[in-house]
Amino acid sequence: MKDTHTIIGLINPKSPENVGSVMRAAGCYQADGVKYTGQRYERAVKLATDTKSARHTIPLTGVDSLLDDLPSDTKIVCVELAEGATPLPQFQHPKKAIYIFGPEDGSINQKIANKADHVVYVPTVGCMNLAATVNVLLYDRLAKTENIALGDELIRSSRDNNNRLRVKSKS
Repeated sequence: MKDTHTIIGLINPKSPENVGSVMRAAGCYQADGVKYTGQRYERAVKLATDTKSARHTIPLTGVDSLLDDLPSDTKIVCVELAEGATPLPQFQHPKKAIYIFGPEDGSINQKIANKADHVVYVPTVGCMNLAATVNVLLYDRLAKTENIALGDELIRSSRDNNNRLRVKSKS
């Protein structure tokens, strides 16, 4: 049985392209689901950015509240450029978490941040867009995982059909 659980929570996402890219990241990094609030996503139902078709294997669910119906052992992690937040390189990811991201043109509501177990930020100069931030967060979670899958078999199963590149040994 899997002892980790990763949900991405999007607050009223604005950009259909970003939602599609978030779904692709969720598929690449094996998130268990993506939840969103608000009405703006409805314009993105027919998006084409999700080139891995992750929405067919990872649930994408509209909800009234990202905090409702969470298992009691799920930690709430807000990801935001917030004063007093923990820099992502110093953050230890919980085994079970919902990572909450604010809208592209706004911020996470203070009431949600106050309920969070952790608030983290990606230490950049300037802000990244939503999809880029989700990718960085999920990569950081993967990079800090103890039982990470590595090697040529993973490479072969992950790359595009047209990619047959090999690294030659330098001996």
